[in-house]
Amino acid sequence: MAVRSPLYSAPSRDLLHHPFSRSPLAPRSLKLGFPTEMPRPLTAVFARGGNPSSDGSVSKRSLETVDGAPISSSISSSPASSAIDFLTLCHRLKTTKRKGWINHDIKGPESIADHMYRMALMGLIAGDLPGVSRERCIKIAIVHDIAEAIVGDITPSDGVPKAEKSRLEEEALSEMCEVLGGGLRADEIKELWAEYENNSSIEANLVKDFDKVEMILQALEYEIEHGKVLDEFFLSTAGKFQTDIGKSWAAEVTARRNKRLADHA
Repeated sequence: MAVRSPLYSAPSRDLLHHPFSRSPLAPRSLKLGFPTEMPRPLTAVFARGGNPSSDGSVSKRSLETVDGAPISSSISSSPASSAIDFLTLCHRLKTTKRKGWINHDIKGPESIADHMYRMALMGLIAGDLPGVSRERCIKIAIVHDIAEAIVGDITPSDGVPKAEKSRLEEEALSEMCEVLGGGLRADEIKELWAEYENNSSIEANLVKDFDKVEMILQALEYEIEHGKVLDEFFLSTAGKFQTDIGKSWAAEVTARRNKRLADHA
């Protein structure tokens, strides 16, 4: 039987096996459907109404907040206020800890944003490859987990079918892009997210490898920091890298870990 990654889902749409989940699917509130089980309760729901005005702005029915931060300071949504609304919502990515590490009793584990940031750095430093856009890799890395700002990660134990999980994340992403005000940038975010989820390009292949490399590198760092042995993360990703860069970087991480284990034997 194939071993599934405790933190990573195999290429394709098999997203239900990504174990960085915070909680079982909780009741969703009003429009954006924020989960009720969060590290700190979200205190806001965006309430947009009416049609875009001639200048492209969208009226808001109420002044609301997320975690005490104001969502909007005006009745109409300007490009600036939409941008700040969106960034305020993305604050959740900075504060939500990755559940896979919590399940292994790691104290002070990385956040979703921490994980995506180092993946973006991987795209920045990766060597040039024919036909591969490093800029697109960086963008995909930045947005691939962005819907978790609303729905969090959903584990197999939640009993949510794969298609339903994907639907919930896509719906959350659409709501985030509505907060952003729509337009070209919102469309780009949706496209990048779908490209990663569907593993539909060489850039998506590479970023999925970055996802696994980042995980095992973090596992090695936590082994060193906390004196743990986190075998399952390495076993679950073995043989699942799609690109030469992913394979070589994973081999380097594994070699460093094996040397450390041998030195401590």
